[in-house]
Amino acid sequence: MMNWETLVDLLLGIGLSAATGFRVFVPFFVLSVAAVLGHIDLPTNFDWIETNQALIVLAAASLLEVIGYYIPWLDHLLDTIATPAAVIAGTLVTALATSGLNPLLQWTLAIIAGGGTAGLTKGMNNILRLISTSISVGLTNPIFATIELVLAIGLAVLAITLPVATGVLVIVLVLTLLRRARQFLAAARSNLAQTPTQTPTQTPTQTPT
Repeated sequence: MMNWETLVDLLLGIGLSAATGFRVFVPFFVLSVAAVLGHIDLPTNFDWIETNQALIVLAAASLLEVIGYYIPWLDHLLDTIATPAAVIAGTLVTALATSGLNPLLQWTLAIIAGGGTAGLTKGMNNILRLISTSISVGLTNPIFATIELVLAIGLAVLAITLPVATGVLVIVLVLTLLRRARQFLAAARSNLAQTPTQTPTQTPTQTPT
């Protein structure tokens, strides 16, 4: 049975998973900084993340990822790679947060809650980026990349400092997005069904007098 402490750990994982939907490595870097500074206790099998070596590697990976999204042709390539990577990262970070659970329950929650949240966040993010690119011909992509970075850092920090509030907020946002997407698809199907099919009009043939 899930107790309050386990629920808090799960909400922490969900909050960090949402952050991986914006940047894959940044949430892990923030988590590593928090662990090195002693703001969060990690399970023994994940204590590697609070080493200085891990901190340096994650900092370098985060920096390269951040810079890559400011390069016009590279940002779309990164989106393609980052989508499955975000799902894996969301699953891993949620499994990390819920390591006290039974392994079967731990990885089930990690895949569904963590991977699902990261995948949905990344998917919506990709759609918004494509819309931004099509409207501005890519001119607003650096602004969009900056907003993504701020959201990734902000969500990761909030998830560590206020895990319950952040996790609940992410769940509400995810459910709202799913509801809006369902309404949009239903409206699209309804409009498609109501569109009259035009039959070609036949011109009357004139008989010679």
